[in-house]
Amino acid sequence: MSVMQAFKMAIKSILSNKLRSLLTMLGIIIGVTAVISLVALGQGATKSVTEQVKSLGTNLLTVNILGRGSANALDVGEAVALGDEVEGIQYIAPANTQNATVKFGSSSENVSVVGTNADYANVREYEVASGRFVAQIDLDVYQKVAVLGHTTATDLFGFADPIGEYVLIQGTRYKVVGVLAEKGSSMTGSNDEVVIVPETSFERLFKTKGVRTIYVQVETTEQMDAVVAGLEKSLSSRFRGNTDSYRVFNQSDALSALTSVSDTLTLALAGIAGISLLVGGIGIMNIMLVSVTERTREIGIRKAIGAKKRDILIQFLIESMVLSGLGGLLGIGIGVGAARGASSAFNMDIAFSANVIAIAFAFSVGIGVVFGMFPANKAAKLKPIDALRFE
Repeated sequence: MSVMQAFKMAIKSILSNKLRSLLTMLGIIIGVTAVISLVALGQGATKSVTEQVKSLGTNLLTVNILGRGSANALDVGEAVALGDEVEGIQYIAPANTQNATVKFGSSSENVSVVGTNADYANVREYEVASGRFVAQIDLDVYQKVAVLGHTTATDLFGFADPIGEYVLIQGTRYKVVGVLAEKGSSMTGSNDEVVIVPETSFERLFKTKGVRTIYVQVETTEQMDAVVAGLEKSLSSRFRGNTDSYRVFNQSDALSALTSVSDTLTLALAGIAGISLLVGGIGIMNIMLVSVTERTREIGIRKAIGAKKRDILIQFLIESMVLSGLGGLLGIGIGVGAARGASSAFNMDIAFSANVIAIAFAFSVGIGVVFGMFPANKAAKLKPIDALRFE
């Protein structure tokens, strides 16, 4: 008997018992659907988190100054000097952030006010849509100038041009010199609901002294470890060896940790979903055993007219494979639809992997082979005379 003939017989047998075949495939369908949809959602979440971290810069370091009081803070000059002391630093931007009310006319918004220097735009990858960014001269002469985020400018001025206008930040007039291009949100919140001012005028406005956050962009990712070591050495000398006064946060380490956690969760979800495939395989084995019992006389007749043990084995194995394969194909279709539906309903990112889909389908067919082997072997071992006598 040829393989093609065995396939035709398998399809005929499946179609003759449509409801039973569908119920048999249900476990495989649910398993493949769960694998495809859960892995797609897991990989989508991983991709989203990775992109957000990368948007902050994979060669970005963040220095946090800890403790209370001005004695535990660095002034702008000391922070910028770290860039000259440590080799490999491309840009360095000391920054302080404070929530404040910004007004223009009758419009009022509560936004994040960032006090920083000219390098902040390069470090945080901001682009200026109109006007200019904060310049070093603004810090030197304590200029009361402000650069508005895209959303802040729209909320306060609508479609009007804000350049040259004055806004009130905590009751103090600041001249608008620039508007930032739209950047979207990241893990730290909205990047467009901000107002950026010179660090020196920020300290006067909010009556603070020194900076507690320093953003450092390294020239190349290969220099990250060396720059971290250099920064820790310089900070240690400034704080007289008190390592509890500062932390150097490596963005690439955070990316690696998040990716590792996301991959582990995705693998765990796929493993849990894979259990459904095993349950589906058991269902296939059970129904194939029933099928062997029902078709015992048929097997006896086929053996009596010359069918070999191999022919019977192939016939039932292919029938089991077709059942699980059809279940796998239906599961893939439903899984893709379920993932897209969940993405639309819950506003989640999804990412389909051709490799995962291929593995899920291959696994479903493999389940059919493994769990179909016992019933097929039982059918092949039947003696013709015993099979013909079976009632």
